[in-house]
Amino acid sequence: MLAGHPIAAEAPFDTPELGEPYLLTPGPLTTSYAVKQAMLRDWGSWDGDFRAMTAEMRRRLLALTGDKNDEFDCIPMQGSGTFAVEAMLGSFLPRDSKTLVLVNGAYGQRIAQTLNYLGRAHTVIDKGDYMPPRGTEVAAALDADPAITHVIIVHCETSSGILNPVHEISETVYGKGRKLLIDSMSAFGAISLDVNEIRYEAMVSSANKCIEGVPGFGFIIARKSELEAAKGRSHSLSLDVHAQWAHLIKTGQWRYTPPTHVVAAFLVALRQHEVEGGVAGRGARYANNRDVMVAGMRELGFETLLKDHWLSPIIVTFFNPAHPDFSFDRFYELMKDKGFIIYPGKLTVVDSFRVGCIGRMDEHVMRRVVKAAGESLREMGVDTAAPPAAAIAERAKLAA
Repeated sequence: MLAGHPIAAEAPFDTPELGEPYLLTPGPLTTSYAVKQAMLRDWGSWDGDFRAMTAEMRRRLLALTGDKNDEFDCIPMQGSGTFAVEAMLGSFLPRDSKTLVLVNGAYGQRIAQTLNYLGRAHTVIDKGDYMPPRGTEVAAALDADPAITHVIIVHCETSSGILNPVHEISETVYGKGRKLLIDSMSAFGAISLDVNEIRYEAMVSSANKCIEGVPGFGFIIARKSELEAAKGRSHSLSLDVHAQWAHLIKTGQWRYTPPTHVVAAFLVALRQHEVEGGVAGRGARYANNRDVMVAGMRELGFETLLKDHWLSPIIVTFFNPAHPDFSFDRFYELMKDKGFIIYPGKLTVVDSFRVGCIGRMDEHVMRRVVKAAGESLREMGVDTAAPPAAAIAERAKLAA
């Protein structure tokens, strides 16, 4: 119970609640009724009840990392996920550091852009949209440049839907005596980041992703030794992770006004996450969502951007059909009319769109997604969703 609000009995996944469309996006995403219900009460940010909620939230998030030796702590940070990523970079990268940024999509590029703003030295391995960075090339880059102190990788690059091999990268980074930061914005909570299996100094995620809360804050989970070393390092008053951490330790409160309703909703989402079986249970549902949806879309002729080995259970990118009567804008509106909001593509070389697998949805919903896609194609007069030959050729060339 959350201060008088029980976790309500939930409707089946395939029963739309409140008449809302399903959000087939990488977050914001479709949330449960109980998560929405938790936002109906106002909270005082200084009050003992809310401080207890913050403390429980931090404990529950830390538990998802498998930290048994009290080496890590969790620091929530107001704002969108990008705010939290910038806070992590500005707080944990010394001003005289040099960072190797592993890029294979828009969010790796955004990290490099952020480092430009921060004035932090960095270099990039850019793999394009199709392929993950591998340990061998990271090792070569670290050997070639002894000035590199840190490496950062996006766990799941949602611009393409690729799941990056963080375990392999971590082993390489620490084998070369460097430190790893992870942007796990769209993966944490559904894909393991157990600190006993994958070494890293800090990771960052957000309320409105795989835990299935609503937007309003991100959170950084970091080694206490790194938090202590970050004192006085941040470029920003409001994004100073050490200062936020110190204030939480001293008072139990956030430094500045927290998104109280979002925290209340997130705590309900965390409890539902535990009931579902934690990271393993949540990840299994998402993986099944992906498998059912991808199989159905392929039967319609759609082609995934990525080969099966690299498909994440978070979001899948499809090539736009080559058919001359296909228009993404029209397809989007037809899908929305049927109760499903999909995501436009974010690639630079080919036209594409994305379908998310996360949120309060199961395989029955995904079968309805496929049915809606087929109906939408027929209404457009598109008899096959096969992609342009040039798109397949480009994928083959870039993935070679």
